Amino acid sequence: MEDIKFWIEQWMSEWGVTDSMWAHILVVLGIFLLAFVVDRVSLRIFVPLAAKVTRSTHAVWDDFLFSDKVVRSACHILPAIVVWWLLPSIFSQSPSFMEMLKRVTAIYLTVMTLRTVQQMISAVAFLDTEKRSTAQQYFHTFCGVLRIVCYFIATLVVISIIIGRSPMTIIAGLGATSAVLMLVFKDTIEGLVAGVRLTSNEMMHIGDWITVPRAGANGTVIGMSLTTVKVRNFDNTIVTVSPKTLVDDSFVNWKGMYHSGGRRVARKLFFDQRSIRIVDESLAQSLISRGYFTAEQLQVPRVNMSLYREFMERFLASRSDINTKMLMMVRQMEPTAYGMPLEFYFFLSDKDWCSYEHCMADIMEWAVVYANHFGLELYQVAATSYDPS
Repeated sequence: MEDIKFWIEQWMSEWGVTDSMWAHILVVLGIFLLAFVVDRVSLRIFVPLAAKVTRSTHAVWDDFLFSDKVVRSACHILPAIVVWWLLPSIFSQSPSFMEMLKRVTAIYLTVMTLRTVQQMISAVAFLDTEKRSTAQQYFHTFCGVLRIVCYFIATLVVISIIIGRSPMTIIAGLGATSAVLMLVFKDTIEGLVAGVRLTSNEMMHIGDWITVPRAGANGTVIGMSLTTVKVRNFDNTIVTVSPKTLVDDSFVNWKGMYHSGGRRVARKLFFDQRSIRIVDESLAQSLISRGYFTAEQLQVPRVNMSLYREFMERFLASRSDINTKMLMMVRQMEPTAYGMPLEFYFFLSDKDWCSYEHCMADIMEWAVVYANHFGLELYQVAATSYDPS
């Protein structure tokens, strides 16, 4: 490098320029140009090469670990190495200026190395499947914690470079006060750890509808960080919930329901068991005249509740607001002191709260009306004498 600088000074003296500062400037520009060329060439060589190698293997992990983002980020480290290697030889006669350049280059190397490591951690996290096992969940949480640790270490290294001290000196100073910090910021640290678990396991996202009984939250998540979660209730009040509360206790996330094909309805009607009977001639003629059944279907003795269940399942299947591709049935449950319960189990296509309530109410109202046509009487505790006729 000294020979190159000497040659440039001779060449400039021939042109009548005797100031050596210009030679330094030209050499510095040449070094930065060389670093830029190394960056471009490395991108053209290593990115396609890594893609070709990963495609030739049957493993899946290398496709993520050596993806384009990771390799590009690693290639950006090479120009800093070129500058680190060449610049000090130019400014050997200016120790203070050379020291400043070395520190700036070291900071750049640290930042780009951190970026590459973060890209690798993110790539490894994508190996997690949608249906996670317990080990995979802990691994995903570990990736989130590892990101924070990497940022912490990189910050210590940058600070040590700026002040010219060893990173171990800074860590030793922090270790002396760690016990006090753990005691003072105990709640903050626990909330931070809970927030990492909450975000790394993807328990919720902004816009999800969650229900937290302990905190009185029932609404949409509008804000989310590692220390707080803000929920806007349906009455427009805002509840701030600690991530520790969500992790330690249970909460309901309705996101799965919105991503599914329908919203479940599971409603019961209780019938007086004394109204359950075999279909007689008059009831059979009434059902035939209403078009509910044909005479051939009522030739064998049938029970009115059985016919009612069969008819209601056909009624549910005929409605356009019910997703018939999902589970749908009218089932009899164990008798209780309040009568024989029938549960109507189906899924409504419209998952919006208002439309959902109206459609469910309309279906259950028709279920009550049709029960009278089959001679079934609903049970209620405070029953009064009522003549259906």
